[in-house]
Amino acid sequence: MKLSIIIVNYKMWQLTRALVESLLKDLPKSTEIIVVDNNSGDDSVYLLRSDFPEITVLDNPENMGLAAGVNMALKKAKGSYYLILNPDMVALPGAVQTLIDFMDKNPEVGVSGGKLISPNGKLQYSCYRFYTIMTIIYRRTFLGKTAMGKQTIRNFLMKDFDHAEIKDVDWLMGACLMVRKKAIEKIGKMDEQFFLYFEDVDWCRRFWEGGWRVMYVPSAVFSHFHQRSSERNAIIGVLTNRPTREHIKSAIKYFWKFRGKEMPKHE
Repeated sequence: MKLSIIIVNYKMWQLTRALVESLLKDLPKSTEIIVVDNNSGDDSVYLLRSDFPEITVLDNPENMGLAAGVNMALKKAKGSYYLILNPDMVALPGAVQTLIDFMDKNPEVGVSGGKLISPNGKLQYSCYRFYTIMTIIYRRTFLGKTAMGKQTIRNFLMKDFDHAEIKDVDWLMGACLMVRKKAIEKIGKMDEQFFLYFEDVDWCRRFWEGGWRVMYVPSAVFSHFHQRSSERNAIIGVLTNRPTREHIKSAIKYFWKFRGKEMPKHE
């Protein structure tokens, strides 16, 4: 098996269905699709199995988070590569094959990711430099409007390079990750202590630490119906918005995990 495509669904049946349909229209040879339902509590599992008998649907009895859902699929996956996609993605023609070809030609790459665009065609920033504590503060408080805050956020989002170029990057958004099986065998699966957010940052950092490159491949284009589910104001968000709380909790876990360690360097 060449490729295993992994999707973790949680109460996004319609989006997951649209993604699977887009994949089946342009599916490379020797590819399997695995959908993990993280206990959506609706008819997602039944509908997916009924509409797409050619895919594998795993019914997780509880929602243990994104990383745990991905790892559940990885145990079943048979591919040499794993393409992890969020349900709110649509694969444009040729995108999946482009990533496969790139990985075939670059055996030192552990993770690659395509260019993400909004439904209106606008670029979404999906490759980043590693977080610092100040990045979090600037992005979630009024300090982000200061000159230093704007520059820090610009640097974090990598707005200083042409997103039409292939490039080594610190980390890629977990919405679209093509991962090499041999690399995972050396550095391990996703860290399940991250229920939501930072599992992608953590994973990419571990790939770099393990000697594997992480690369942005803009010729593989995916449409992404992404909306930030956490609020910008940290204080209000903690009180009212669960995704914001999860983001902050995961950030604390991430910085604690890598405390005292130098950032991987690759440029």
